[in-house]
Amino acid sequence: MLDWFRFVLTAVLMLAGLFVLLVGVVSQYRFRYVLNRMHAASMGDSLGLLLVLTGLCVSQNDGWVILKYLLTALFLWLTSPTGSHLIARLELTTNDHPEQEMEMIDL
Repeated sequence: MLDWFRFVLTAVLMLAGLFVLLVGVVSQYRFRYVLNRMHAASMGDSLGLLLVLTGLCVSQNDGWVILKYLLTALFLWLTSPTGSHLIARLELTTNDHPEQEMEMIDL
């Protein structure tokens, strides 16, 4: 009984993570402005990978493997927003008129 619950919880977490990652990829093509694209990618990356790695942690029995997954999630949570922030600052520094590009494609 516990194995089925574990399997269902793993499947739900991993499917939710894959859905969030898919939404992040689709939003890369839907937005025009680079900062909107970066925000969608960064949020999708952080949440999607957290859900996938949490699903993998639930599916494991070995404590060392779970610790490695959690350290990977921590590393990604620290580096992904930092990298996105630096790229956003570069875009704002080098672009002369960022307010002219702040339009979305009509859904």
